[in-house]
Amino acid sequence: DSAGFSLDLEFQAAAGVTVLFGPSGCGKTLVLDAVAGFVRPDEGRILLDDDLLFDGTTGVHLPPQARNCGYVFQNYALFPHMTLRENLMFAAERRPRLERHRRVNEMLETFRLTEAAGRRPHEVSGGQRQRCSIARALIVAPKLLLLDEPAQGLDAPLRAEFYEVLRQVRADFKTPVLLVTHDLDECFELGEEMLILREGKIVQSGPPRNILDQPANIEVARLLGAFNLIPCEIRALDPGRNTSKVQMGEFELDGPYFPGRFKGDRVTMCVRPEHLIVSARLGRPGPNQIPATLSRAIEKPHGMRLEFEGGIVADIRRAEFERLRENKDWLIEFPASALRVL
Repeated sequence: DSAGFSLDLEFQAAAGVTVLFGPSGCGKTLVLDAVAGFVRPDEGRILLDDDLLFDGTTGVHLPPQARNCGYVFQNYALFPHMTLRENLMFAAERRPRLERHRRVNEMLETFRLTEAAGRRPHEVSGGQRQRCSIARALIVAPKLLLLDEPAQGLDAPLRAEFYEVLRQVRADFKTPVLLVTHDLDECFELGEEMLILREGKIVQSGPPRNILDQPANIEVARLLGAFNLIPCEIRALDPGRNTSKVQMGEFELDGPYFPGRFKGDRVTMCVRPEHLIVSARLGRPGPNQIPATLSRAIEKPHGMRLEFEGGIVADIRRAEFERLRENKDWLIEFPASALRVL
């Protein structure tokens, strides 16, 4: 497009898996393509270890094959007319012949492909294609492995198998991995470090757990999509007792002390669905409980997601839901320790 896309970010990826997370069109794949050499940025620098791959000022722009990056594409991009073994041989062609054979056999072994080595990509399972594609990327001992939404479109068993393979790669090869995804579970499953991108910029980075515990702002909380975001007003703050009182609609909740906030501040309360406690309403609500009307219950892989009128969402275990299923009146409890404000 004529306007061009502004990708403005600076980061370092260490050993382990660094995840680039964000909505479609935020620049995740563009980062991989710039590192791999498929696109040429207008300015900036890309260093891999101490090798300069790209430098806008001096005009250095190494071609992809000189960059020593392994790239696993979304559709695996194996050569369809070659067997799995031939695909690996082709990738290792720069190595001396004997070493090449040894290396290919090692990789087939490591990725449990020895049995299928003589078959072509369309004759093997999706999991085998995927493993072959990772083996092919690693056979040249790259300094960096780039993965673009590698689990997209895989069913649950294949996805689990892929996570297993990637953990093995992380343990055996010590190759840093840059992984693009827009799946939050995948970030937690695989990532040691997570970069959240929005419109070509990094809006927050850190270990996935830290980001989920403390999103930098409402924008990040929305991108993660894993929070109830509720407008509130701070009514009282007591640093000595580490407490606060927060007005949420007509209800007052007890919260922890919020440093840097003032009485009267209008804030957005940010609380994860799995931190809310739901129960049947029998008498008057207790502390930090509010009455609620259930609008629908949705099955999720790990339990049930309950959506209440007014937009509050809670996650509970399936057995728990079965027990409460016939219930008409509900209470939602907001544990003080789970409340964050943005």
